[in-house]
Amino acid sequence: MSEPSTAESMPPPAPGAADYLALDFVNSAIALPGGVFVDALGTPASTNRWLSEHGLAPADAGVQEMCATQLRSLREHVRALFAARVAGLPVLPAALSAVNDALSRAPTADLLYWDDKTGPYRAAPCPTNAILDHALATLAASTADLLTGPDADRLTNCGSAPCNRYLLRHGRRHWCSTRCGDRARAARAYARRTQPESP
Repeated sequence: MSEPSTAESMPPPAPGAADYLALDFVNSAIALPGGVFVDALGTPASTNRWLSEHGLAPADAGVQEMCATQLRSLREHVRALFAARVAGLPVLPAALSAVNDALSRAPTADLLYWDDKTGPYRAAPCPTNAILDHALATLAASTADLLTGPDADRLTNCGSAPCNRYLLRHGRRHWCSTRCGDRARAARAYARRTQPESP
């Protein structure tokens, strides 16, 4: 059986993703009905595409497996922070450290360089490393902004199994997409129809 393509399988962005890139990031791995799991960061090429689509890397950045692995690792740490926040549980120190490490990877200012012919100039350090460091720092900053900002209390997980995505709750809505909401309503209706009548 062939695996569905990521573009066809991924539901639309969850509520709040337009405001917090961290939501799109943590939702880049999704469990779908039928035991299907789609990971937008599953390969270096798909990771490069995801970063490019989110303005974090040029389309021709040439992401390698090492970079994709670092991004997937950060995503799992962000997922752990979101899960702790939603459940009101203590945070895993490793997850907090990973986000803080990512926050500190991007320089806050361009470095000073010296060209023998033209003199001093400022520029970002090594572009290849800077792309990954910038992406990690940007995603970590979005995570920190969400978890410490006014929307933190609206963070929740999708209420439709098997979906594992996070969203910002609007009113009573607890689903990340219309598809998940329809699936949850259908499951409730089925449960009501098949429930035995009490005597």
